[in-house]
Amino acid sequence: MSITFQKRQKEMKRQEKAREKAARRAQKKLAKDKEGETVNGPIDPALDPTIDWSHQNDIELERP
Repeated sequence: MSITFQKRQKEMKRQEKAREKAARRAQKKLAKDKEGETVNGPIDPALDPTIDWSHQNDIELERP
């Protein structure tokens, strides 16, 4: 019966480590979000409030 107890203890320890790892991962993700870094990759330039879209193009396209 000792082996069954040892297996159960080992499994409980594995589950505890998995929970701790998941908690650390979630904390890291929250820290990144608070820093303002994007998780999904680059920001869409159309949504960037620092770009002035009201200016006129200086280059005129010549059409035949």
